[in-house]
Amino acid sequence: MTHAPSPGPSEPDAAQDVVDRFLRLLDLRVLDVDRFEGVSPEAGPQRVFGGQVAGQALVAAGRTVDPARRVHSLHAYFVRPGDPAVPITYVVDRVRDGRSFSVRRCVAYQYGKGIFSMSASFQRAEDGLDHQTEAPLDVPPPEGLRTLDDRLAANPMRLAFMGGWQRPFDVRYIEEPPWTGQGPISASKHIRAWIRIKGRLPDDPLLHACALTYCSDLVLLESVVGVHGEGFGPGGIIGASLDHALWFHRPYRADEWFLYDCSSPSASGARGLATGRMFTMDGRHIATAVQEGLLRRVGG
Repeated sequence: MTHAPSPGPSEPDAAQDVVDRFLRLLDLRVLDVDRFEGVSPEAGPQRVFGGQVAGQALVAAGRTVDPARRVHSLHAYFVRPGDPAVPITYVVDRVRDGRSFSVRRCVAYQYGKGIFSMSASFQRAEDGLDHQTEAPLDVPPPEGLRTLDDRLAANPMRLAFMGGWQRPFDVRYIEEPPWTGQGPISASKHIRAWIRIKGRLPDDPLLHACALTYCSDLVLLESVVGVHGEGFGPGGIIGASLDHALWFHRPYRADEWFLYDCSSPSASGARGLATGRMFTMDGRHIATAVQEGLLRRVGG
């Protein structure tokens, strides 16, 4: 008697498996008081992804804060490239615990040297003034837009550059990103994309903040290159994050679609500044990111 082969995991199950791996990435090992250790994916980019080290640093800082206080901002510097083959040690400094705010500083180390430094502030829930900028109106919904995996499959050079890791985020660009290599690149004032974590996350607000931090390192610098109609990546402009700031405005879930609307107000001296606004599908402004990056032409 022959037996039919067992079916492989369904698409939702496969996506959730990727997210479960992502959650293990954020589940730092406790080394000592205020000292934690994180690892990188076994198959990942050539350097530690900036969003990963920022997300893990926020996990470390958040574990030393009263859970009733939620992160409202972080400011970080990328000091050295991270080696994905080596664990990262995160050391937290409890700067202050006041009546309303807690401030933490976290430094990530490899080979005894700092590769990343972050300050984060946490606040207890309070009522106050409430207003926001309007969400963009001229954007199509994420359904029907090409997936990131589809775009990468059509661009083997970019796929090789990014590595073969299983990405936990779903990215649906609205404009053509400047790295596709699909013919001439049109200059664009905005690079916009719908993003979400592929599967379901637990309800822990700190996990959603760390996931949003992880995703906030996507798309941003592409908006600097997009202004000039240049190619981003091998054969064009190569970029690296220098610093990163993120403000959390309203409650959100990182496993639900949010629009990342990115633009660049300035570029000079081989550096480019980018800003990104994040909106839920119902138009709530949930977060704002600002990043400066080093941008150089290959061979320049």
